[in-house]
Amino acid sequence: MELLSMEKVKDGRYLKNYELTYRNKAGREKKYEIVSRNEIAGPDKIGEKVSGVSIVAYYGDKMLLLREFRMGVNRLIYNLCAGMLEEGESLEECIQRELYEETGLHVKRIRSILPPSFAAVAFSDVKTQIAFVDVDGGFEDHTSENEQIDAKFYTKEEVRELLETEEFSSRAQIAAYFFMVG
Repeated sequence: MELLSMEKVKDGRYLKNYELTYRNKAGREKKYEIVSRNEIAGPDKIGEKVSGVSIVAYYGDKMLLLREFRMGVNRLIYNLCAGMLEEGESLEECIQRELYEETGLHVKRIRSILPPSFAAVAFSDVKTQIAFVDVDGGFEDHTSENEQIDAKFYTKEEVRELLETEEFSSRAQIAAYFFMVG
């Protein structure tokens, strides 16, 4: 596979759309569309920049999950606390800010932060990191009028039931599964 050209076809407020032209393994040209949160300066810059973080948070022997309305799927799903890095913000600052904005909770301790990974390789170059944290504090709603989030701590047994009956984002589903079996 060889990337022949890249053209921005739409510049939205939050997403930029690009059309990539590839030479496939049979030698024919193939057009492929991707979206990015970043301005991509050239083909060698695709997937280069970390955009945000997903937060796997624990309070004692419970896991934090958000039940939130996601416009992209037009329904409530279970998800992790997550968000985008702001200009000049460190990853640790982003973790603290997003956790507080979406739940009112505070970071007690960062257990670990995984290296960057791609969030949706089928259609996007969005790269994020996953942080594992211990939290404390009480729930408060600091979300915007465009967010509907219900944050709650769940036991392993409650997570087991949710995994059998509810819809999740893939990142939250895998984190919840490993919490449940761990």
